[in-house]
Amino acid sequence: MASTSSVTLSQALLSRAISSPASAQSSDHRPSLSTLSFPGFSGLKSSIARASSSRRRLPSRSNHKRQVRAAAVETIGTAAETSLVEKSVNTIRFLSIDAVEKANSGHPGLPMGCAPMGHILYDEVMRYNPKNPYWFNRDRFILSAGHGCMLQYALLHLAGYDSVLASFFHILSFLLKDLKSFRQWGSRTPGHPENFETPGVEVTTGPLGQGIANAVGLALAEKHLAARFNKPDNEIVDHYTYVILGDGCQMEGISNEACSLAGHWGLGKLIAFYDDNHISIDGDTEIAFTENVDTRFEGLGWHVIWVKNGNTGYDEIRAAIKEAKAVKDKPTLIKVTTTIGYGSPNKANSYSVHGSALGAKEVDATRKNLGWPYEPFHVPEDVKAHWSRHTPQGAALEGEWNAKFAEYQQKYKEEAAELKAIITGELPAGWEKALPTYTPESPADATRNLSQQNLNALVKVLPGLLGGSADLASSNMTLLKMYGDFQKDTPEERNVRFGVREHGMGAICNGIALHSPGFIPYCATFFVFTDYMRAAIRISALCEAGVIYVMTHDSIGLGEDGPTHQPIEHLASFRAMPNVLMLRPADGNETAGAYKVAVLNRKRPSILALSRQKLPQLPGTSIEGVEKGGYIVSDNSSGNNPNVILIGTGSELEIAAKAADELRKEGKTVRVVSFVSWELFDEQSDAYKESVLPSAVSARVSIEAGSTFGWAKIVGSKGKAIGIDRFGASAPAGKIYKEFGLTPEAVVAAAKELC
Repeated sequence: MASTSSVTLSQALLSRAISSPASAQSSDHRPSLSTLSFPGFSGLKSSIARASSSRRRLPSRSNHKRQVRAAAVETIGTAAETSLVEKSVNTIRFLSIDAVEKANSGHPGLPMGCAPMGHILYDEVMRYNPKNPYWFNRDRFILSAGHGCMLQYALLHLAGYDSVLASFFHILSFLLKDLKSFRQWGSRTPGHPENFETPGVEVTTGPLGQGIANAVGLALAEKHLAARFNKPDNEIVDHYTYVILGDGCQMEGISNEACSLAGHWGLGKLIAFYDDNHISIDGDTEIAFTENVDTRFEGLGWHVIWVKNGNTGYDEIRAAIKEAKAVKDKPTLIKVTTTIGYGSPNKANSYSVHGSALGAKEVDATRKNLGWPYEPFHVPEDVKAHWSRHTPQGAALEGEWNAKFAEYQQKYKEEAAELKAIITGELPAGWEKALPTYTPESPADATRNLSQQNLNALVKVLPGLLGGSADLASSNMTLLKMYGDFQKDTPEERNVRFGVREHGMGAICNGIALHSPGFIPYCATFFVFTDYMRAAIRISALCEAGVIYVMTHDSIGLGEDGPTHQPIEHLASFRAMPNVLMLRPADGNETAGAYKVAVLNRKRPSILALSRQKLPQLPGTSIEGVEKGGYIVSDNSSGNNPNVILIGTGSELEIAAKAADELRKEGKTVRVVSFVSWELFDEQSDAYKESVLPSAVSARVSIEAGSTFGWAKIVGSKGKAIGIDRFGASAPAGKIYKEFGLTPEAVVAAAKELC
């Protein structure tokens, strides 16, 4: 029986999970968490055949298609008696077929081909508790080839993921009504897996390659926590990360970036299944993809196994998993040769089964071909009975771990408190007091340097903070000085060296953030190179991963490197992206405020745009002001009615302040507003927004070293936006600012035209 402290840990984690707006309805319907019981967990035993030690090679591409198709037809054309395993595998196939057919939309081919490996993973190998999808020490599964999501939905349904959440809080569960509502409004079975919609889905996948990169992040998190917290007498962190990826994931460059790092880091508990079916949307992959994936992954430092018969070779798959688990110092790629759309007599092994429903006639033909006499969405009773054991086994497994944690907590109080904070996401009391503060007398400094001061202050009080840079740590100023580098042999350290891999870096950080609520990963590069990682940042926003993106060299102020390195449109583009906080601090206090906001926002990513050039510590800036998004820095008017409002962000707030001084000398009443985050300002009350930007004052001038796109929303139709709507230039920062008209004189002139 779990101890009180262990139950509290489970309660805290579950409470955070159900508090998400995407996963909970009105709190009026929620019972007290103290009334819930939390099951435990025990070990599942896998009956896995002895692995073959021989190294196998691919047949030539020219005869691969013919060989696999012939084998499939021969196998399914026999009258051999169907075993329970085969019956279970076909249940997965037909749940997928029927859901896609009913929706007349989706991808049936992958689930039909990958059902055997999916069955073995969820039924024989993985450790999880379907009644608590957020149990910490569960094995993680990621479907990188997210278009085949009916495979995962069918597996979750069979495994019993109707969850505590669904039972108590009126949230739709994995009942057949969800499978029958695949891809429909309000369903828990969207067109690609979404972690914020579907309990049991770890990460949001769909853009190919993102999932395998997320899996690298999840495996990194496990290795890091195990190194920090495991003891010789209590291995409290011990779980695997499994992923299925396809040819499309292999083609996308992000997979190579992330898998290169996985090999370098020796992530031995990462096991990836490569669905080697040689079919993509346009046809046979031979038209564009003929590389030897085995050799590439061996070169990346992975252990590689080839399962020749992924359609019916259950023992081969079992043996491969056993072999993979025996390799402790490398991640493993299990290449599983399958037939896409296995069982369909006319569409198997063709692109036509990849991304569209089979059609009624072909569904009937497939039922006959696989000997499936059941109506749509039927789960045979013996299959139900077989899978039903996962509910009590999952409860036992979690219960066993809860007891283990209770023992750990008694022996290792300090470590247990840190681990608990990472598991639950509960921030230490008073953590924000560690943030440095500054006065106008403090020396001028680049906000990238001030950022490093904040990171090194926060890492002392936030046990889940870790991260690094894309080979620019000494320029982004992101090194945690009291820690070493996370490497294969030093995984307990907290500086992560990503190399020049921006896209993979962002996606890996998403995986870290989604591993446990208390992880606070950050990653860094030059702001302009967010172009290389925009897809990962978008997934951060979509899947509610609170990654902190530390983006330095935020404007033309970086100077001589020129227009290739000078961001122009980037601020506007991220302000347009939903669920992202775009922050551009002006000095030390605002940088500290930006970090406070970023740490508190665990369900949305934050982007901090930071300067290379030194900036003064301005009077009137504050941490509290940043939390409002936009706030008054200085004002010599009364009655909320200045002659003109000057609005700046980042390095241009200083320019606005200097212009205000000049205008005030001429008798003008001037309000200076720091607009560090549009998103945070939009979230304030109408009364507060009116107190900062009174509607009666139309004389408004904004200044920002970037695109003026969007500023009309702030300055109004009668205001003026000073910025840059062309690419930059190579020259010292001061010269560029002057040539582009980003000066106090330009602001003064614009203000005089308005008032």
